[in-house]
Amino acid sequence: MGAKRPSGRHRRGDASRATYREVIAIREFRALWYGQGLSLLGDQLAQVALAVLVFDRTGSPLATAAVYALTYLPSIVGGPLLAGLADRFARRGVMLTCDLARAALVAAMAMPGMPFWALCSLVFLVVLLSAPFSAARAALLPEILEGDAYVIGSALQNMTNQAVQMLGFAAGGALIATMGPYRALAIDAATFLGSALILVSGVHRRPAAHHEDSKPSMWTMTTAGARLVFGSKKLRTLVLFAWLCGFYILPEGIAAPYAAKLATGTLPVPVITGLLMAAMPTGTVVGAFLFSRFVAPARRLRLMGWMAMLSCAPLIVTAFQPPLAVVLGAWVLSGIGGAYQLAANAAFVQCVPPERRAQAFGLVQSGLMASQGIGILVGGFAAERLGPEPVVALAGIMGVISAAVLAMIWTESRSDEATQVRAQATV
Repeated sequence: MGAKRPSGRHRRGDASRATYREVIAIREFRALWYGQGLSLLGDQLAQVALAVLVFDRTGSPLATAAVYALTYLPSIVGGPLLAGLADRFARRGVMLTCDLARAALVAAMAMPGMPFWALCSLVFLVVLLSAPFSAARAALLPEILEGDAYVIGSALQNMTNQAVQMLGFAAGGALIATMGPYRALAIDAATFLGSALILVSGVHRRPAAHHEDSKPSMWTMTTAGARLVFGSKKLRTLVLFAWLCGFYILPEGIAAPYAAKLATGTLPVPVITGLLMAAMPTGTVVGAFLFSRFVAPARRLRLMGWMAMLSCAPLIVTAFQPPLAVVLGAWVLSGIGGAYQLAANAAFVQCVPPERRAQAFGLVQSGLMASQGIGILVGGFAAERLGPEPVVALAGIMGVISAAVLAMIWTESRSDEATQVRAQATV
């Protein structure tokens, strides 16, 4: 207990449990935690502003979903090609550069009178820069935390991120109704600057994962990362578990038109939109806390398939056109099921070499964001013809089926791995 921690890392055996207090006590983790939470708060406010602004201008669920999808689709390019920058260069430097560039771009978005096409272009560039930033942060976290401390740290970040989303979405509608969308975008720009200051003061400099004389080309890193991630059955299954969120995130993309269906004289559309977008993050906060605090590491892996099915099943209730309270409850329950991502993330980290983590995380994040963006775009297209309720229900049905298939593959993969371990032990 009194031993010095080398290089500021929290070292703990995989089988032992870490505590939230131990993880929060690590200064570098706090810096990553605070910076991410600050910039995310501004992002959620900006997303509500964009959704309300576009729906007010067009009245079209498809246009609203299309702009919302712009916050996901750039990662199709940015993930594979730009995430490797966080392995090629110092990860803290990559994060700082991305923060400063995004602050400038969002500040331009906050200028009143910005043409709609220019606004969409700036959104694309801002999200494009999130790929190397997220890859650098994801690769840096295992260097600071190890074993179950990494799971607890990931859970704490996840809970905080979802809580910030819940706060940003829920309060966003009311704030935008009073301050307007452009001021909300200006706040988002300021949060990126705040994040950069926190990173400078709280995160140590580290050398690049690849030495200067042995840095491969970006294309070589991208193809090698793809072979690593998709060449293993276990990693492929974990990646598909991560991408499953495309089904249960889809409702957020059509929250504004869904809110228009649920609007009453008491609650206006922007407020209902914020409540709907906050429901799943609320459930994820609860689920992440319960899953990380009360479930042992080995049991998390066994429950992963069941939790994945829970993340989609409650959405099916929207087929019956229930009232707002029931919809909110179902979406909260869906968010609780989404806590299975903690186990998938931890298992993925253990299988990837440290010097290739940023590229691997970038590829996964690319598919993750692309699946969400494409799902939201398809959902908006379908909602314009069928209405939002049946589209959300169909997403839930397809998600449950996909989760059940992945759960069976995962169980088989773990059984094969256990058989191999027993066979090696008898040799």
